[in-house]
Amino acid sequence: MTWPATARYRQDPAPGGLGLVQDLLNTVAAGAPRRPDFLATLEDAQAWADEAIAEWSAVTGQPVPPVVLDADGLDGLRAFRDDLHELTATAQPGGAEPAAAVAPVLHSASAALQIGEDGLVRLEPRGSGWRRLVSLILTAAFEAQQADTRRRLKTCRNPRCRVAFYDRSRNNSGVWHDVKICGNAANLRAYRARRKAENA
Repeated sequence: MTWPATARYRQDPAPGGLGLVQDLLNTVAAGAPRRPDFLATLEDAQAWADEAIAEWSAVTGQPVPPVVLDADGLDGLRAFRDDLHELTATAQPGGAEPAAAVAPVLHSASAALQIGEDGLVRLEPRGSGWRRLVSLILTAAFEAQQADTRRRLKTCRNPRCRVAFYDRSRNNSGVWHDVKICGNAANLRAYRARRKAENA
């Protein structure tokens, strides 16, 4: 199995549960050529959610009951994805700085703290439908934040692309999902603009 939305962009998945966050971001219509939006219809969204949850269970070892989406929940899930995409883009080097030290809450989800027989404390996602899915995603983002890996989840700096990728560079300086596809094109445009300005 694999993360369905991320695989179509030929990206290596982020480690552990953070792969679910990346996969949600990659449900957008992105890339070149443009891939379809996995949340465009309820049927497509349900198919994505079923595959993504199965992958989450395989990666984390945590079984998750099926999530059933409905039309209202799909609107909520799309809004959550869009806000998460914006936050991921602005958190990158060169992105806009947060406006305040304490930002207002955009989305929230229920989770429970549980301690297992192994003595480890874990966050257990709660809720039903799309809210359960958001709880899984926020739990994964929180755990990645604690492990200091969430900052490596980025979206391609090319505004025409928007593919989410996990930056494995040593100094976390990657800005393109694929240097050959997006980086070279952007560098060529910048070079041509500089030449034009010099010759003007």
